[in-house]
Amino acid sequence: MPAPVRDRLRSTLSETVGGLPREFWWLWTSTLVNRLGGFVVTFLALYLTADRGYSASYAGLVAALFGLGAAIAAVGAGVLTDRIGRRPTLVAAQLSTAVFTAVLGFTDGPVAIAAVAFLVGLTNNASRPAISAIIADIVPAENRVRAFSLNYWAINIGFGVSAAAAGLIATHGYLTLFLLDALSTLLCAAVVFVTIPETKPTGSAPGAPGVPEGDEPEVGLGTVFRDSRFMAVVALNLLLALVYQQGNTTLAVDMGQAGISATQFGLVASVNGVLIVLLQLPLTRLMQRRSRTSLLVASALLTGWGFGLTALAGSSALLYAVTVAVWTIGEIMNAPTMMGLIAELSPTHARGRYQGVYSLSWSLASFLGPAAGGFLLQYAGGGVVWGACAVCGTAAGAGFLLLGRRPATTEPVAPEDRVAVES
Repeated sequence: MPAPVRDRLRSTLSETVGGLPREFWWLWTSTLVNRLGGFVVTFLALYLTADRGYSASYAGLVAALFGLGAAIAAVGAGVLTDRIGRRPTLVAAQLSTAVFTAVLGFTDGPVAIAAVAFLVGLTNNASRPAISAIIADIVPAENRVRAFSLNYWAINIGFGVSAAAAGLIATHGYLTLFLLDALSTLLCAAVVFVTIPETKPTGSAPGAPGVPEGDEPEVGLGTVFRDSRFMAVVALNLLLALVYQQGNTTLAVDMGQAGISATQFGLVASVNGVLIVLLQLPLTRLMQRRSRTSLLVASALLTGWGFGLTALAGSSALLYAVTVAVWTIGEIMNAPTMMGLIAELSPTHARGRYQGVYSLSWSLASFLGPAAGGFLLQYAGGGVVWGACAVCGTAAGAGFLLLGRRPATTEPVAPEDRVAVES
């Protein structure tokens, strides 16, 4: 290989993955391992209907209970992340998820299955605030967007591989999926326990050892919800999350009504994962030193109008794939940029609570989005559904633009830890 090409590749690799602490890479590895074995959530509805013979409405109820558990965990685990620490919260969440996932594979009866699915949703989502807080704790501010991008990349690599492998494994029985998922989560907990120390900043809470009482303002959930700038970002994210949820359920129904086969749907759906794996890192490099407000506005418009273009796809699988490609680019731009922003808006001593409330917007979207999309599709038609997505994306883009131009104001908590949306 010519020396200039080798040097360029080495420089690109260094800019992409260099300069991040060792603990981050252990966390990245544990995330990848966990997602590689993340079979159950993806195949739960199919398991309940095809294998256990339950109705589609019951499968929807179980999915809603899973989402409800995730919503409760988003806030509760955020509080625990700040109170007892990142590491114990994460390890406890993963151990509990492993246990309840295995139990779900052996559970019989509609009431029991619904109850255990709720517990799986509760424990599974409890790890999100802790993981985000750890990354914010150990990665310098200038590298956080890149770190969150790499973590998001690991999630999607794992999801893509697990989704493909699960179909083959399920031919030997769905119980194998549940047990392998539990095993991968258990392994993930072991990696975290052995390799990642507690990262909660020393003296970051009132009454911490060696820190005089009152040096840090106490932060409760009420304080987080009164943080107007932060809650504006969460509200805008909820708008986009409701749009993204249409890709999980409503899009499949719409394509089915348009005469698209299951095989074609699988190929169209795979466009999302393939593009994220291929483009997440190079696009993140291009996004460096770009205006955060511009990135968020562009991502919101690409997301909203990408879904909006679905109304024009007709019965063409190719056009559906093009729309998926458009909103996937928006997703790639949005995910690490938003996570970096949330980390900067969160006071050091309250990162768990802030990350938990941010995670709540995704949990609410997973609970409300499919129901709203299905209702509109059934009673108003696909044009209204996809038009509403375009409106939500445009509204979110306008909101990010206004928030970026809004001068920083005094916040109720640790204003010295704040940054403007524009940076």
